[in-house]
Amino acid sequence: MLAVSLDGRLAPAAGGAAQLGGQGDRRVLEEALAWADGCLIGAETLRRHGSTCLIHGDDLLAHRRRAGREPQPVAIAVSRSGLLPEVLPFFHQPVRRWLLQPSTELLPAPGSRAAAGGFERQIPLSTWSAALALLAAAGLERLAVLGGAMLAADLLAQGLVDELQLTFCPQLLGGAHTWLPVTAAGGCGLPGDWQLLEHRALEGEELLVRYGRRRR
Repeated sequence: MLAVSLDGRLAPAAGGAAQLGGQGDRRVLEEALAWADGCLIGAETLRRHGSTCLIHGDDLLAHRRRAGREPQPVAIAVSRSGLLPEVLPFFHQPVRRWLLQPSTELLPAPGSRAAAGGFERQIPLSTWSAALALLAAAGLERLAVLGGAMLAADLLAQGLVDELQLTFCPQLLGGAHTWLPVTAAGGCGLPGDWQLLEHRALEGEELLVRYGRRRR
């Protein structure tokens, strides 16, 4: 689930946050979160934005409550080091926080928070297939990917993404910060692998596009 510019960028040419996505994008993002058991978010994205996305819509929260689910999906930080600045608002949000990382033990850097200090559970990341199986066994079968680009590229390259949800926003940014880095090119599928599931005009001249992956 990504909000991108009309030329497929996530950030301005100089880098930093582009602040893409308005109220329309926010609503479809919350709809996807309401569907999910957990959401994957890369450590660099957390460092840049400081927090994960939350469901605020009363109807979506009520739907999860009627289904016997927690108000928010589990927030799963994906980090090689397992260390994140302890001042991040993420650590004060009303979510369950899990950590997905390789099993290598690293010493905390000053001002960083290790797994024991801010995460309820740590899942080893040896391979993505193994990690996803462990998450499913723990009850997190439906996962949403919140970014960033390298995380999305890694999952796409291994053929592990079933659906793409993109919100195109009426901006042109230019530069190299595309939503799909070149590292993902090897596993993105053949022509005809992706089929259109939905397209919807959103508030603020934004456009939602959803594609599902055909499994051969």
